[in-house]
Amino acid sequence: MQAFKINESKILKRILNFDSSKGDYQNPSLAKKGTHHNLNQSSQNSRTCFHHHTKKIFVGSWNVGGIQPPKNLDMEDWLEIQNNFPDIYVLGFQEIVPLNAANVLGPQNRRVSRKWNSLIGAALNKRMPTKKGERTAEPQKVYPLKDQEQVCVEGDVGQDFQCIISKQMVGMFVTIWVRCEIYRSIHHLSVSSVGCGIMGFLGNKGSISIRFCLHETSFCFICSHLASGGKEEDRKQRNIDAAEILYRTSFPADPLHDMPEKIIDHDRIVWLGDLNYRIYLPDFATKSLIKRRQWETLLKHDQLKMELRERHVFQGWHEGAIEFPPTYKYHPNSEDYIGCGQKQLTKKKRAPAWCDRILWFGEGMKQSKYSRSESKLSDHRPVKALFKVEIKVAENST
Repeated sequence: MQAFKINESKILKRILNFDSSKGDYQNPSLAKKGTHHNLNQSSQNSRTCFHHHTKKIFVGSWNVGGIQPPKNLDMEDWLEIQNNFPDIYVLGFQEIVPLNAANVLGPQNRRVSRKWNSLIGAALNKRMPTKKGERTAEPQKVYPLKDQEQVCVEGDVGQDFQCIISKQMVGMFVTIWVRCEIYRSIHHLSVSSVGCGIMGFLGNKGSISIRFCLHETSFCFICSHLASGGKEEDRKQRNIDAAEILYRTSFPADPLHDMPEKIIDHDRIVWLGDLNYRIYLPDFATKSLIKRRQWETLLKHDQLKMELRERHVFQGWHEGAIEFPPTYKYHPNSEDYIGCGQKQLTKKKRAPAWCDRILWFGEGMKQSKYSRSESKLSDHRPVKALFKVEIKVAENST
């Protein structure tokens, strides 16, 4: 298969012009054909009244390096379940399985994604008391739902959150969980996947995008794994990958409800994943600044921050202030970066970097938290963000 060869500037020009031509997409028949009215017509209908509500959305990304989660893996720090629960959890993973011939060429191995969903569901549904004298329920063993097997029983005291969709593409995996009380307000759920370059053909680079509407507001979440490497051509390839994902991702048309087909046309958009951008400094300088915890100085040379400032990629997108150490690359089961610790356990040269990122696009969103967790499961640390989002609700909505 030939590598993707379209000139970067041409792709970016297509994005800026919002080219309306359709790209490749997958339609796993997950769309929910509700009776909801046309979103554009409703906004223009003076007889329809709307309220504006605020919901909290948790977004997390984790490259787990092909390591299966142990049964006793603590998810509470990453998911922050000790605090008030958000209304929606969007969790994206990269490299949930090793990149080998069996996983790439063989049938899709869903056993590992089921393990992750089981751990997530058990953590989220560790119900807190809601009435005086009511005991906390025991953690439940949760299995991922099959397509359209989405049942959220009202009044079920054992389950607060429902998995509305899980999608795996070889090593990438996205799972979305919502509070049961808002489950029935979600409609037009669909997914689109894009592979990028040769590694995309192997299922290791590209994106999974999921969109849905909550009441009258459309959301799109893109989980991606962009090109790796610290060379100049690798930086350019990452920009091309991002542009290709924006251009090629397309959702099923629904003329009756005037649903957006392209990522950029949704009301609230969040991009998460291992974006793989590095730090523009010699390795020795990066490692020296890491040892002195000079994050602010390092961020001045962060590749993605520089690309955003120069408008080379993600034009109009936002990222919160980074006040945490680089998330990559650690020795396994260690707090030491490769090349920065006392022991040199590997010959691979990997300068630390903020590879794992969360960006957003659109009005009506406010990020209240952006941080990382400290699990030593893989050579990456997971990142997380919390958003307060405004949604539009029709007066006659239930």
